[in-house]
Amino acid sequence: MTGTTLVPAAPARAAAAAPIQRKRGRRGQNRLGETVQAYAFYIPIAVVFIVLFAVPFGQSVYYSFTDLAGLNPDADFVGFDNYARVFTDSSLLSGLIFTVLYAVATTLLITAVAIPLAVILNQKFFGRRLVRALYFFPAIPSIAILGLVWNFILNPLGSGALNTVLTGLFRSGPVPWLSDPDLARLCVILVGVWSSAGWHAILYLAYLQSIPSDYYEVARIDGASTWQQFRYITFPLLAPAVTISTLLLMTSGLNVFALPQTLTGGGPGYSTYTITQTIVTSGIAQGQYGQASALGVVFMIAVGLVVVAQLGLTRRLGKGS
Repeated sequence: MTGTTLVPAAPARAAAAAPIQRKRGRRGQNRLGETVQAYAFYIPIAVVFIVLFAVPFGQSVYYSFTDLAGLNPDADFVGFDNYARVFTDSSLLSGLIFTVLYAVATTLLITAVAIPLAVILNQKFFGRRLVRALYFFPAIPSIAILGLVWNFILNPLGSGALNTVLTGLFRSGPVPWLSDPDLARLCVILVGVWSSAGWHAILYLAYLQSIPSDYYEVARIDGASTWQQFRYITFPLLAPAVTISTLLLMTSGLNVFALPQTLTGGGPGYSTYTITQTIVTSGIAQGQYGQASALGVVFMIAVGLVVVAQLGLTRRLGKGS
């Protein structure tokens, strides 16, 4: 009939919509299964985090409020006495100051050395593979072995390798490299820079090799100088590498132990003492577990704050570039 519209009956509409509903149901089930599988991958990570971090950290927090010492399981609650000593004991303060100084100084110096070194190693020249291997070599041996080697080189006595060379060339007296507090700090920092600069230069080199060469060709056509290419192309594209490198440097610098322990033994006095050395000597050697736990909790909080601040700063710099 003209002017009329045929409307399918309700059973027919229901029959036509049934396959669509079944497809939607299958999609919902598939999405639910994928979500469950995705969360299942987090279970081992959560177990490792709880067993290796959360439980030990909780025990450390508990012990930090007690006077636990030695093998005696009985400990009395002492409140914040252990935390008060952290900020009043001269050896603990010296360790805290030098640890922060070492972490900041090595991070800045290694970054300032590694980026230009990576740019140089990225150029084409004869024997560059050998040169890359030589710069990377200090990262291979144990840092404790390097500390012992440099202890022989920088021995403050006249028999030290460096003092022997200086005496033979300039007829000068032995320099107190490791017996003067300021020189000892400087030596530990410079040896730390020497041992890690090549490794981080190779890290930056890997990122440099991923930058397309077309960017530099266009910049050269536009008349950009070498410095302008580095400032506006190389350095902004190295922002992810800078974030990773500085984060690794700060965390390893704050946890430094083997290098000052083997190079100077924490001396002279407490001038090159570190937080990790204090935790080991107080918590293990002397058995002052309550005091060491308080120091560990403070150190853990400080490292967490530094990492969060560093990530926020590098994120802002990355957006700004």
